[in-house]
Amino acid sequence: MDQVQVMDKMYRYQRYIYDLTRKYYLFGRDTLIEHMDVHPKQRVLEIGCGTARNLLKLAKRHPEAELYGLDASNEMLITAQSKVDNSPHANNIHLTQCLAENLHYQETFELDRPFDRVFFSYALSMIPPWQQALDAGLANLKAGGELYIVDFSDQRDLPAWFRKILVWWLDLFGVHYKPELLPYLEKLAASGAGHLQVTSLGGHYAFIARFRKAG
Repeated sequence: MDQVQVMDKMYRYQRYIYDLTRKYYLFGRDTLIEHMDVHPKQRVLEIGCGTARNLLKLAKRHPEAELYGLDASNEMLITAQSKVDNSPHANNIHLTQCLAENLHYQETFELDRPFDRVFFSYALSMIPPWQQALDAGLANLKAGGELYIVDFSDQRDLPAWFRKILVWWLDLFGVHYKPELLPYLEKLAASGAGHLQVTSLGGHYAFIARFRKAG
């Protein structure tokens, strides 16, 4: 079973209750949206857009931005497109099915230039080839553009019993904390590829990373 089939199987029914259930533990999504530096007419892409919940909130804050979203799951995109079509922002949110690592702004969205902003919201912890997905996000970001990530951290300051339950729960949905992620970003920054800022959230429950691409 390929990744698209895995995602479709997982979300065939979950998509109906996804936003209601995830709001309790996908901590920091709204903080990320509030702090994203987005200007009118800029193109912003969410990789792993799910139900389009984040894109709709971003559209409300930045109605003059051009917003794009991709997701591996066709099932999830049914819900996302329905929500977008029934919102006031249908004209400036564009969705498509694509694996994150296969992203190319020209082929995927028929655009003439890379994105100004790219973000991952609790998506990299679900993507097996997370490094390729991250590399694709950076490759489709313009020089001087910004890539944002909000995702799980190591929960080092939280009780051991809480960490154990969280890991068990997330594993049910194919979600796994990636301890290699921040060191990889740090290595990219050290190589001159960009500038990295990281903020911890909730006792290292999660983190927000902002990577400004060099150029």
